[in-house]
Amino acid sequence: MACNSEKTRQLSCLSCIILINTPGTNSAAATVLDGYAMKKQGRAGEALGISLACGVVGGLFGWVLLVLLTEPLARVALMFTPPAYFALGILGISVIATLTEGSMVKGFMAAVIGLMIATIGTDPFSGVNRFTFGRPELLDGVPYLLIMIGVYALSELYMQASEDDWEKPDTRIRIKLPNWAMWKRLWPATTLGSGIGAFEGVMPGAGGTIAAFMSYNEARRWSKHPEEFGKGSPEGVAAPETANNVVALTALIPTLSFGIPGSNSTAILLGGVMMHGLVPGPMLFQQHPDFIYGLYGGLLIANVTLLLLGILIMTPCLWLVGQPKPVLTAGIYALIFTGVYSVNNDAFDIAIALGAGILGYGLKHFRFPFLPLVLGTILGYLIESSFRRSLLVSNGDYAIFVRDPISAGMLGVAVLFIVISLARNWYMIRREREKEDRAFQP
Repeated sequence: MACNSEKTRQLSCLSCIILINTPGTNSAAATVLDGYAMKKQGRAGEALGISLACGVVGGLFGWVLLVLLTEPLARVALMFTPPAYFALGILGISVIATLTEGSMVKGFMAAVIGLMIATIGTDPFSGVNRFTFGRPELLDGVPYLLIMIGVYALSELYMQASEDDWEKPDTRIRIKLPNWAMWKRLWPATTLGSGIGAFEGVMPGAGGTIAAFMSYNEARRWSKHPEEFGKGSPEGVAAPETANNVVALTALIPTLSFGIPGSNSTAILLGGVMMHGLVPGPMLFQQHPDFIYGLYGGLLIANVTLLLLGILIMTPCLWLVGQPKPVLTAGIYALIFTGVYSVNNDAFDIAIALGAGILGYGLKHFRFPFLPLVLGTILGYLIESSFRRSLLVSNGDYAIFVRDPISAGMLGVAVLFIVISLARNWYMIRREREKEDRAFQP
């Protein structure tokens, strides 16, 4: 249900993206460039139709990759020892902290905050209570779901409350699906979007934003009409939307295989899976095949029915985004608090979610990425328990982390990602300085 809700969320975002120039997610920002331009030309129905159709193509391609690649990769995890699991956690955080948007330092700082949140509760080895402040509700730790609801949903509501009301869309628009002639024009862009989305999706933390903008740039590079991009090009809508939908599925590959979410939405899914006692990895495929095949089937149905669902829900979506902000915000708050309270029937959970929302608001204000924090919260137990088990096995010998070949290899890759990110940042800073120097030369 969570995965199908993500597909529905993508559909509902289309009305905001194209009709009122408001991307619901970072990855949707690339679609805004030409989607809103087409709307201003009176082609909003065509832009919505292209987005829906390319979403189906991208989703089906991502589904095929998900089915073919997830279980073989999960078998690799059978060879993992405690040092390897520790290295896997470090690698996941390193990759996400270096590939997410913005500063790498901010990415690691957000991850450290997440790791600190993961230490709240009872120590799994000594039984000592840590950072509970006498609250029995914190003995089992802070639930992932509450952190994610606060960081993602409530922080966004806080930000929206400080902004002006949005433009109301025209609710008389009708979706126009692309015909065969349009498909022939869009096919190169959808192919590029599928390939780039597949590559970026299996890279933890790369996510839809990088894939969407890379697809947009490559589609413009190879287009026969590059001058139309930014002014209402159908290819400028097709490429990022295809990439977004491929990433939505392929991001589940590292999530189910290794327990490392490939995107923000899969981080939320991972938290829900673990709350139900399911542990991602090879044993998930052996012990709970009903869950895996149910997931595959649900995703296939969601993608096949995407066009019909999109046409059916677009009218209520147009009505929703046209409501006054106070009314819409109040309804969202009510739904969030009802859901949070229903987890444990405890009002203290609402306080945790509100606190996480304030934390998320501060992070967003200072341009800190969310995903490293969420991943640090989720992987904190794995990293700590694997680290301490490794030291117990080796009698405190830290060399065990480099003697294990899998652990040494993954730690080496983590260091490599950090070095590459530092070199890339240094190169970009140097290039900007050279541009400034040339601008001041007479």
